[in-house]
Amino acid sequence: MTEVDGDMPLGETRIEAAYGSGDGDNTSTATVASAPKGQIFEQIYRPWNGTLGPRWVRNYAIYRHHVYGIVTGSGHRRYHPFVRLTLLVVILGSMTPILMLLLSSMFSGDASGFLNRMWGVNRYNLWGNILGYFPRNLCMWPLLTALVVGGLVSDDRKNGTSAIYFSRPISRLDYASMKWLSAASVLGAVILLTYIMYYSAAVVFKGEGWSYIADTIPIFMGGLTAGILLVFTYTSIGIALSSISTSRFTASVSFLGLVLGSKIVAWLIEIQFETTYIYLLSPYDCLAHVGQWLVGLPPNYNHPLAVSAVSLILMNLASLAVFASRVASLEVTRE
Repeated sequence: MTEVDGDMPLGETRIEAAYGSGDGDNTSTATVASAPKGQIFEQIYRPWNGTLGPRWVRNYAIYRHHVYGIVTGSGHRRYHPFVRLTLLVVILGSMTPILMLLLSSMFSGDASGFLNRMWGVNRYNLWGNILGYFPRNLCMWPLLTALVVGGLVSDDRKNGTSAIYFSRPISRLDYASMKWLSAASVLGAVILLTYIMYYSAAVVFKGEGWSYIADTIPIFMGGLTAGILLVFTYTSIGIALSSISTSRFTASVSFLGLVLGSKIVAWLIEIQFETTYIYLLSPYDCLAHVGQWLVGLPPNYNHPLAVSAVSLILMNLASLAVFASRVASLEVTRE
């Protein structure tokens, strides 16, 4: 490539052909524009002068990105079909007592009485629909939490998508709040909604009156409070584990190991040393102890209730502190 200063205007370059297929190759030239000093393009950042949406709209965009993705993947977080299938199985499994209540209403006599004792509304069944170890806190609720919160924050750390969030006028408090609320909404929709449906079905199928509702509503509210505590605790622990990992698989397995492992280890230590204080390290057992008090059941633990309540509060505070610390360290820009 040879520049010709005399015959061509300033800022243009003549490119001579390296080879050709006929006569006159030595006269083949092309004229291209050339920016001064080798500059190819000029990049200018212009400020946004439009009208921004209100704060709640930006927060709702984060919320729906995670929640709506369970139903539809168009424009929202993509959940693997296996995850969606597992969530469906968990929901159907949670509604099994409702089916049994329907069957008990179709029979009369001893069969109806037996099914009603097994599946009807009482303190043990209301407590078991939220905090029963098998199958709910062994197979269903921890697995549900692990699937929901596994990649909630870890994907942002791995892929750098936090830079997309913070490139808009979104504060870290809004980001953390909407992430936590997204996970809690999914857990609450499954755990609490099926619990309410169970109690409502028992009243409707049996044709109970207002006196029955007045007698059982305190127990129902105690179980509902226990369910809210369970959703809050599992969400806080799960999202804290997700925030310290860059792999959704690691976060999910860590949550399952923490909830189930602490329960099994505490149970083995109780068998060997006949003490229940080690259950203070188990999120499920702290919730179960408080839940038994809320619905009026005799406790299965020898240590005081206040100790379990304090341990439960410390678990939540520690989890939220870890989550807040990790969110504060998320990157704002990405090269």
